[in-house]
Formats: sequence, structure tokens, C-alpha cells
Amino acid sequence: MNRQFLMMAGLAIVLQACGHEGGNPPVAQQVVQTQAHLMTLKSVDVDTHYVTSGTVTSDHRVSISSRISGYIRKLSVREGDHVKKGQVLVRIDPVNAKQTLVQAEADLADARVDLKRYESLYRDHAASKQQLDRVRLRYKVARSQVAQARNQLGYAEVLSPVNGVVVEKRLSKGDLAQPGAAILMLEDPASLLVKTYVSEQFVSGIHAGDKVDVDIPSMKRRITGVVRQVVEAADAVSHQFMIKISLQPDPAIHPGMYAQVGFAVGTRQALKVPNTAVVERAGLHGIYIVDDKGIAHYRQVRLGEQINADQVEILAGLHDGDRIAWDASPPLQSGMKVQGK
Repeated sequence: MNRQFLMMAGLAIVLQACGHEGGNPPVAQQVVQTQAHLMTLKSVDVDTHYVTSGTVTSDHRVSISSRISGYIRKLSVREGDHVKKGQVLVRIDPVNAKQTLVQAEADLADARVDLKRYESLYRDHAASKQQLDRVRLRYKVARSQVAQARNQLGYAEVLSPVNGVVVEKRLSKGDLAQPGAAILMLEDPASLLVKTYVSEQFVSGIHAGDKVDVDIPSMKRRITGVVRQVVEAADAVSHQFMIKISLQPDPAIHPGMYAQVGFAVGTRQALKVPNTAVVERAGLHGIYIVDDKGIAHYRQVRLGEQINADQVEILAGLHDGDRIAWDASPPLQSGMKVQGK
């Protein structure tokens, strides 16, 4: 029994020795290398913002109305149409203006005849100077009324006073236009501003000329606006103050758009990274960090405010001194060896 056990043990030792001699040694896993932009994070001072909502509107809003009474014969524009300065917007049927002109011309003809007759009588000493002056005055008034009636007849065509966009149409063809009653509303898209309201606790720190961040969510853009006016009278109900912010002309921004305005009210410490360093996966955000050995690791983060057009704040997931990588070739993956570009 002992002899059989010793033989089996010896055979196992021989097989083990043969396995070491004839087999291949294990191969170390090869590490993939990539080149990327690298940056070591450091907290910096960023502005703390008080954010309000507002609406884009035009600083130049024009009410188009007729100077004469009459039925609208032609109205060829509608909401959204762009019009040019001097363009005919409305044509009024000038029936009343024509009648006024006919009556004024008849009065002028009658006054002219009277004037000639009294001038002849005055030369013959049959009329006094006072009578002649009275007739001359009547003639001047009649002539003035004719000129006024002709001017009124010219108002049958209503022209656009500005380059703008039709934002409201209050009357249509066939409606009766009255002097001073609005027919159309125009806005000049070249003079845009945002109207918003701020709390009374912040209004003292906002002044005309201050630069502010304006976000247009529908455009996914942030632009810079300038405070044009602080209306120093609070709303009696909300106790908030109106702020008007001028915008640069932009064909993509239209009156009526929703806007968010960020007023700088202080500073705080924050970590910021390039937008291009943020990776989105299944609705979650992450960034590749690089350890002391130069190996990349994917880490989820929580984003904060958009600092500017190129950088975003990191609220959680990264710390001072972390080294991040982005814009790699080949694309970054966890476990890669990263070298700086």
C-alpha cells in the first residue's frame, strides 16, 4: 500500500515538471495608449447669479393708424410679414376726404370772386378797407382749407414708418378705419430688449450699463446683454422692479421668445471644465480622470451652471488636483494609458 502511494506521488511530480517545461508562460495583458488634452483642476472664483425670467420684445413698437375716416379698401399684410420703410400697408377709400376737398374748392372759388369784387369796389371807394380785409381773410382761410383737404386725400395710403415685422392685425379689408384707431402693430427687430423683474433685495446692485448673461432656452444659446434701464418704481403687488436689457441684433432672436437673465450678485469657489470634456451616457454625465500612473478612469459627475460658452461648472464628482483628459485619439476608454498632446 505504501509502495503504491509512493509511485503515484512520484508520477504526479514528474507530470508537474513536464508541464512547466513544455507549456507557454502566461502573457501580460497589453495596455492601449492614447493621446489626449490634459488639465489639472483647480478651484477658481466664479460669479454667483440671481436668475430671473423675462420676454424678448422690441424697443421700437409702432401703432399704424389712419388719419382719415373711411372703409379699408386694401390691406395686404398679415402677422409675421416683414415690411420696409415707405411700403404701402393700407389703402383707405377716401370718400369723405374727396367730398371735403370738393366743398373746400367751391368755397375757395366763391371767396376768390368776392375778393375780386371787393378789390374793385375799394378802388372805386365803394367799400371800406375793413370790408376788403375781411374778404381777403376769408379767401386765405378758404385757400388753406383746400390745401388741408388735399393733404387729407394723400393720407388714403398708409405707409410704414420703419423697417419692421407685423405683430398684430386689428382690422381687415372692409372694416371702417377711424383717425387714431390702430389698424396694425409693427415691431422693429433690429432694436431688441428683454424685460424682466427683480426682487427688491437685489435691485440696488443693478445699474444701467451692467453686462448680464441672457439665455434663450429655445435656441440653446447664451448671449451677453447690457442693462439699459432700471425702472425705479416697484410693482405694488409683487414689489419687484422692471429691468430692461438691450440685446445685439440677431436674426435668430424674435420678439416674444422666453429668456432667462443672470445678474451677478457675488462670487464663489467652483471647479470648471471644458464642455468638450463632458461625456454623456444614457442621460448621465461623466469625465475621464487620469491617475498617477497615467491610466484613464471614467467617473460620473453632476453639472452646475454654464460658466461661459466653452466651460461648465462641476458640482460633484471631481476635486481640486484631479487630472482630466478629453479629445483623445483613439477615443478614451477606462484602462487606457494617456499621454498629453
